[in-house]
Amino acid sequence: MLTWSAIFLVIALIAGVFGFFGIVAAAASIAKVLFFIFLVLFIISLVTGRRVS
Repeated sequence: MLTWSAIFLVIALIAGVFGFFGIVAAAASIAKVLFFIFLVLFIISLVTGRRVS
């Protein structure tokens, strides 16, 4: 999921260079949402991580 965030971030940056502002907003918002989902899942996995008995 972090990979998808990075891909949409790169798309947003490239689109920003070429001036496609609608694409920039869409790609940046998708990247932001995916990043926060990844962050929440990462924190949950740290809290409930594997416990060796």
